[in-house]
Amino acid sequence: MELYSERHGKRAPQNKTYDINTDMYALLLDCCLKHKNNLIHLFTSNSHHDFTDSDYISFDEKGFIRRIKMRIPALFRDCADNIIAPQQYEEYDQYALLDFIEFVAQNVKDISEEWNSGYHDFKRIECYDSSDVFKSFQKEINEIFFETGLLYELTDKKIVERIVENTPLTTDIEKSFETVDEQGTKDLLKDAIALYKTPSPAARQDSVEKIWDALERLKTYYKEMDKKDSVTKVIDNMASGNVAYIDMFNTEFNALTSIGNKFRIRHHETNKIDITDIRYYDYFFNRCLSTIALAVQYFS
Repeated sequence: MELYSERHGKRAPQNKTYDINTDMYALLLDCCLKHKNNLIHLFTSNSHHDFTDSDYISFDEKGFIRRIKMRIPALFRDCADNIIAPQQYEEYDQYALLDFIEFVAQNVKDISEEWNSGYHDFKRIECYDSSDVFKSFQKEINEIFFETGLLYELTDKKIVERIVENTPLTTDIEKSFETVDEQGTKDLLKDAIALYKTPSPAARQDSVEKIWDALERLKTYYKEMDKKDSVTKVIDNMASGNVAYIDMFNTEFNALTSIGNKFRIRHHETNKIDITDIRYYDYFFNRCLSTIALAVQYFS
């Protein structure tokens, strides 16, 4: 629900960002640690209460610390290896935190917790083989992302994806790629989109390389023809025989080929032009994507 200043337009526009500051980090980490007991099926310690002569299970903190240290070594810790939020000016890896969010999302299971009655209290935890709790965890994490202006989303697939505003990539385009008969082209497009949505900046370079690979493979879509004739047929289909559009699509295909050859996208020789601004990757990706998305609608 919107607050007063939001409802009445009294609040300044929220800054959108991919950068997780220490306050955001602390909020997200607290949400993860709040659900730590929902990982007890992975980190179970069998305990015995001597006074009541009762067996019960408790959370294996040491096992948890060891496992996370091996699984996500870059996650911020104190000198005792406890997982904590960094303070201002301390160095940290924000993508390790996103890894931790995914680890929790992919492993939480439903539990019940209750204290035994009596003077000597201890908590009983019962585990269930279900994960309805994921939905509440997902909702809390995504609320933090939204309220802090972080352009990330914890998806139903239990992975964190970055949100790209004003992108031509839509659900309909992704579905259209599923109709591509040529398996190699389809696989390259799927990989390119997955990398494009990945939060790590390094994945953006890989996403551009993959989608250019998809473009080159698309040019040979008609296997019974050589590459030149195949790409001619692709463009003729797109243009429906209209000469003006044939010229336009030829120009665009040639421009994309030139970009792929001149810039450090598919080739990495020293004479290639480096992509010096990470924001250019989204431009390159979306330009190539738009052409491919149109072309696949005319495959026959």
